[in-house]
Amino acid sequence: MIRTPSTHRHTGNANKAGGLPIARPLAPLAGLALALALGGCAVGPAYQTPSTPQPAEFKEARGWQPAAPADTLERGPWWQLFGDPQLDELVAAVEVSNQNVAAAVASYAQARASVGEQRAALFPSVDLGGAANRSGGGGDTRSASQYKLNIGASWEPDVWGKLRAGANGAQAGAAASAADLAAARLSAQGELAVDYFSLRQTDAQLALLEATVRGYARVLEITQNRFGAGVAARSDLLQAQTQLASARIDLVGLARQRAQLEHAIAVLLGKAPAEFSLAAAPWRATVPEVPLALPSTLLQRRPDIAAAERRVAAANAQIGVARAAYFPSLSLSGSYGVAGSAVGGLLNASNSLWSLGLSAGQSLFNAGATAARVGGAEAGRDVAVAHYRQTVLAAFADVENQLAATRALLQQQGLRRLASEAADQVEAQMLNRYRAGQVAYTEVVTAQNTALAARRALIQAQADRQTTAIALIQSLGGGWHATP
Repeated sequence: MIRTPSTHRHTGNANKAGGLPIARPLAPLAGLALALALGGCAVGPAYQTPSTPQPAEFKEARGWQPAAPADTLERGPWWQLFGDPQLDELVAAVEVSNQNVAAAVASYAQARASVGEQRAALFPSVDLGGAANRSGGGGDTRSASQYKLNIGASWEPDVWGKLRAGANGAQAGAAASAADLAAARLSAQGELAVDYFSLRQTDAQLALLEATVRGYARVLEITQNRFGAGVAARSDLLQAQTQLASARIDLVGLARQRAQLEHAIAVLLGKAPAEFSLAAAPWRATVPEVPLALPSTLLQRRPDIAAAERRVAAANAQIGVARAAYFPSLSLSGSYGVAGSAVGGLLNASNSLWSLGLSAGQSLFNAGATAARVGGAEAGRDVAVAHYRQTVLAAFADVENQLAATRALLQQQGLRRLASEAADQVEAQMLNRYRAGQVAYTEVVTAQNTALAARRALIQAQADRQTTAIALIQSLGGGWHATP
């Protein structure tokens, strides 16, 4: 490393220590610094957003129209589309109490602080110092005092754009952190909505099974009467008892499942499970309608895509930081101070001291370390580009999957409703024929099991449509706006 020595001047005369003598050496240095700053050029590559596949429309929803990217638009309270006031209240508490969201908020604040630190390097630093010493010895040696007060400044001109690249990289990192925060918030909101509707669906399943248990109990009573009258076989009685016990076992299992969902919601709200409970309530099986004119570029609103793209920009800025090592580093410094043997004499011009300096350094040989760092930065950018493109492809696939599931589940729900209605009719007919002694009890059991399975499948289909709608909203970045 070769450096040019700093220039130091000391003035001990009152007439030469004022403002004018200092201005003469400052002028050429200031002019040099200005020329360097104006003539500086960035050594990093210009950033361009990596290219990605941009289909005109989705395969599973033909006719969607393209629109301008809107990743910064307010997504709004998308959960209100489901029309459940209890859900609205719970989701509002997620942003305040969820610990994953709190961690993302802190990470974003940390990233913003890093931006401020990087930007501060673009400006001069000023220091103020002072010292007081007293020395002496034995015998005739007199003690002496020395006081000093000085102010100094240093500045590294950003000739090659290294500092600007660092600041730009930090800014991109902060933007990526902001997108991570949005992703964490959206993930917590979606998970809460899924758990909430799963709990409400479990409540509906519990209500169905409780009604079924009451029905099975009545059938068991009928069978007992028939057995007591010698009309029914003992096997009929045992089958009725088994069927009732199985339904009660299912009730216990559903109660455990509901408790687990309630605990999961408590954790999402940042509460201990013992501090939270959610009373049973009617299930609102509302499923929002998806607009037919959603733009394909709405995917750019996804926070994970925004975060991946900003990380590409940050990695691109690191190339400029690494390349700056090929060029000399420059630094300007200056100081002004006073020194004297008495505090009162510090203000005398004859005691003033000042210095100005310009230093430059350049590495002549480092065995290819700089080239290796540049190559590593370029490889890091390529890694970020690949991750960004993969994130975009995964996002498109995610939307396609949810659109296909939305269409299929709508058809399945209609078919399951027909199946459930038919099974209910068969169950009623078989029970009436059994009472009349026309069929064996095994046929009643088969019809009842089929009817119960059809009812539960219908409830599950309705719940699947809701959870798929939530997944579609998340895959679109947290909501949508219909084209006017």
